[in-house]
Amino acid sequence: MKRTLGIGLAVALLVGVAAAIYFGQGGGEEPARLQTVRGVIGSEKLAFFADQRVQDVFAKHGLKVEVDPAGSRQIATATDLTSYDFAFPSSAPAAEKIQRDRKAARTYAPFSSPMVIATFDPIVDLLTKAGVVNSGPGYQTFDVQAYLDLAAKGTRWDQLPGNSSYAARKNLLVTTTDPRDSNSAAMYLAITSFVANGGVVSSQEAEAKVLPAVSKLFLDQGYTQSSTEGPFEDYLSAGMGKTPLVLAYEAQFVDRVVRGDSTIRPDMKLLYPAPTVLSKHTLVPLREPGDRVGQLLTSDAELGRLAATFGFRTADPRHFTDVVKEKNLTVPQTIVDVVEPPAHETLERMLEAIAKQY
Repeated sequence: MKRTLGIGLAVALLVGVAAAIYFGQGGGEEPARLQTVRGVIGSEKLAFFADQRVQDVFAKHGLKVEVDPAGSRQIATATDLTSYDFAFPSSAPAAEKIQRDRKAARTYAPFSSPMVIATFDPIVDLLTKAGVVNSGPGYQTFDVQAYLDLAAKGTRWDQLPGNSSYAARKNLLVTTTDPRDSNSAAMYLAITSFVANGGVVSSQEAEAKVLPAVSKLFLDQGYTQSSTEGPFEDYLSAGMGKTPLVLAYEAQFVDRVVRGDSTIRPDMKLLYPAPTVLSKHTLVPLREPGDRVGQLLTSDAELGRLAATFGFRTADPRHFTDVVKEKNLTVPQTIVDVVEPPAHETLERMLEAIAKQY
């Protein structure tokens, strides 16, 4: 009898210890030891931060990361950052302004995504004949200067020589988002203004020189949407008839392929603008807990691999390379023809000048 009682007490003690470990180390509901860290982020990263696997990695490091999405321009110019531990816009110019305004000691750039043109095989064939699309080392490029020359003349699709596959009576234009709202449109302005100016726009004289040409690239489109997801969804669902050329983040396309999304069809292709810019997702720590998030996103291998599954190019390029190799996706490992965007103030002045013309 005493022996049975002793065994029962020992078992009960072991169960109690196991429960204490379980609930103390994250096995129950939210562990009390997790430190809540708040950030405001570019909306392109919302799915990444919402992913349970990502939350679990942060929890292993004692953090519970909560985020609010906003446009990168909005984060830099209109968001009250006093309640946040970090700001994480999708562009380096926006992060540059935040860092300067908040006197932040450092920034982190854990992942990036080049701007691309999403299109279709028949359009690639047409633009190859027109001298806009060229073959690169394992990928195809979109000659921005050749495109600007056609756009300046108001060239319609049905005016391209030998065009029997897409005889649309509308101007040959890349579909973008609204430059008044969207970071991707600002990145498109960075690309086209660089080519029109023959270098990075860095003076008000250069701004005046390029604005007539680059403004038309937006204004001649008519209605544009405020989020990059809008035109990309049109590309996926409405197809070539509505959106033959769509400016997108490479990550949007890669993410769909990684997830096995059936809306990505074999005739859909990516073109890399020559030159292009990188959308550098740059984290600005506003307080010490935000700095820890930046460190983890940059150095933690598990977070790097997860970011790559969402299509982002990571600080350690092996993560992205492994993901695209596994999915047999043909994208360049290295993009050589990459230019820097203008400084934040210059880019904002040009965007505001275009906005006034709407």
